[in-house]
Amino acid sequence: MSIKAEEISALIKQQIENYESDIEVNDVGTVIEVGDGIARAHGLDNVMAGELVEFSNGVMGLAQNLEESNVGLVILGPYTDIKEGDEVRRTGRIMQIPTGEKMLGRVVNPLGQPVDGQGPIETTRTRPIESPAPGVMDRKSVDEPLQTGIKAIDALVPIGRGQRELIIGDRQTGKTSVAVDTILNQHDQDMVCIYVAIGQKESTVRGTVETLRRHGALDYTIVVTASASQPAPLLYLAPYAGVTLGEDFMYNGKHVLVVYDDLSKQAAAYRELSLLLRRPPGREAFPGDVFYLHSRLLERAAKLSDAKGGGSLTALPFVETQAGDISAYIPTNVISITDGQIFLQSDLFFSGVRPAINAGLSVSRVGGSAQIKAMKKVAGTLRLDLASYRELEAFAQFGSDLDKSTQAKLNRGARTVEVLKQGLHQPLAVEKQVMIIYALTKGYIDDIPVEDVTRFESEFHTWLDNNRKDLLSEIRSTGKLAAEEDMNEAVEAFSKTFLVSE
Repeated sequence: MSIKAEEISALIKQQIENYESDIEVNDVGTVIEVGDGIARAHGLDNVMAGELVEFSNGVMGLAQNLEESNVGLVILGPYTDIKEGDEVRRTGRIMQIPTGEKMLGRVVNPLGQPVDGQGPIETTRTRPIESPAPGVMDRKSVDEPLQTGIKAIDALVPIGRGQRELIIGDRQTGKTSVAVDTILNQHDQDMVCIYVAIGQKESTVRGTVETLRRHGALDYTIVVTASASQPAPLLYLAPYAGVTLGEDFMYNGKHVLVVYDDLSKQAAAYRELSLLLRRPPGREAFPGDVFYLHSRLLERAAKLSDAKGGGSLTALPFVETQAGDISAYIPTNVISITDGQIFLQSDLFFSGVRPAINAGLSVSRVGGSAQIKAMKKVAGTLRLDLASYRELEAFAQFGSDLDKSTQAKLNRGARTVEVLKQGLHQPLAVEKQVMIIYALTKGYIDDIPVEDVTRFESEFHTWLDNNRKDLLSEIRSTGKLAAEEDMNEAVEAFSKTFLVSE
C-alpha cells in the first residue's frame, strides 16, 4: 500500500489548522513568612495593590504592601494552616462582594457570605469594595429630609438624604439606640438600611438583629457584621462592604441609609494591620493614611443628580470618645470629613435626658434644607431657647432672686427638655413632632407641671389620632403648617380635656 505525498501534506495541513495552543500563565509565589494574619510572599512580581490572591489551602488574601523583594499580604480568614513554602497565586481580580435585593433581610460578613444560618444568597450581581466616589458634577445639594423619628434630631440637627452626619460620644451613651430608632422609622419611607457592626460582641449584634426583626425592620435592612473575635482585616473591610452594598441600590435610583458602628474600632484594626505590615507609625501609632481610610469611605455618600437617577446614600458614622474628648485624633479627623455631628453626652444620659443630645455641641451643616417647612417654622427658636436655658440653669443654682423673664425662660427650658425626651424604639412621625413642638413654642405647655409633660404629649398624640386626623394628614402631605387658628383650636381643645395629676 503506497502512501501518497499529497495525502500526507493534506493531513499535516489539517492538523496545523486545528491546532490550539492552550498555554496558561499563572503568577505563582512562595510564602516566605507568616504570622498574626499577615503573610509575605516572594515571586508575585506583577501583583496589583488591592488584588485578591489565593493560598494553596483555598484561603484568600489581599495584596497590600508591594515591596522590592516581596509582597505583604493580608489573610482574609484562618491563617493557622498556611506555612512557609506554601504556594500563593494571583487571581487577577480585585476584592468584590455580592450585592442586590436578595441581600435584604440577611446578616452577612464583610466578604458578603451569610452568617445567619439561612442558607446561601442567590444573587449574580457583584461590585468591587473599593470604587471612586461620585464626582462633583454627578451630585446635587441635599434638599430632602431623612426623618429619624427622634424629636431632638429632626428639630435641632436635621439630617438630609445624601448627608454624612457623625454620631459621637462616650461608650454607653445611646449611640446605637439612635441608629436603631432611625432604621425603625424608615418603615414607610422607601429606604434601604444597612447596619455595619464593627468589632462588637456577637451577642450584642444578635440583640440588634432581633430588635430589627421584632419591629419588622429587617425586611428592608442588611446587617454586615465583623465581630470582635474576627481577624483585623475583616474589621477593616466591613465599612467598605457596607457602602458597596448601598451603592448598588443608590445607582439604581433608590435611597439608602448606612450606619457604621463604629469607625474607632475600624481605625484600631487598620492600625494593627499597618504595624504588622511594618508601615511607619504616626500620631497615636496610627499610620499616615488613616485620614484617607475614612475620607474615601465617607465621600461615597452622596445625593446623586437627576441625570444619574437621583438616588442617595446617607452615612451615619459613629465614633467613640474617651471621657468626652472630641479633640482626639480620630474624632477630629471624622468631624472634618462629615457634614455635622450629633454629640451624645454621658452627663445628660445619666441625669435621665435621653436621647442625651448636647444641642450646643451638635450641628448639622445642611441645616434647614433638610427639614420640611412646618418643622423649620416651629423649631426655629428651639436651639436658642435651649442654649439660654442651659446658661441660666447654672446661675439659678445659686438660689438668688430671679426676675419674671428669667423665671419664664427657666420654666420654658425645663419643659423643652422634657418634650425632647423620648423612649427607646419609639420613633415619632414628623407631623406629630410638629404638633407637640408647636404646642411647646406657643406656650400651651408652660402651665403644665414638669412631671406631667411626658403624659401630656402621649395623650395629645392619641387625641389627635382619634379627633384631628385631618390636621395630621395635611401636615404630612403638604409639609407645611395648617392654618394657625386650626392648630390653636386643636391644642386648646385637648388642653381642656387634660387632667393634671394631683
